[in-house]
Amino acid sequence: MGFYKVSVRASAERELRAVPKTHLRLLMDRIRRLAEDPRPHQCEKLSGEDRYRIRQGDWRVVYSVDDALKHVLVVKVGHRREVYR
Repeated sequence: MGFYKVSVRASAERELRAVPKTHLRLLMDRIRRLAEDPRPHQCEKLSGEDRYRIRQGDWRVVYSVDDALKHVLVVKVGHRREVYR
């Protein structure tokens, strides 16, 4: 399948800075693994959008995938109670 390039939107980088350090390492590992498999078994396609969501405990990572360019763009990172607003 090949590797995808993973990039993080500036707004998502700011959201990552707010994540407690205990969860940050796990979230970054999940984001890095998107390069190998942009649609892992645990991901869920968001209805009405061309975006996907992965879970890491109470934290969510929302991202889009461009298969033609082999690019994954992390759009939003946040706690489950806030990320969909």
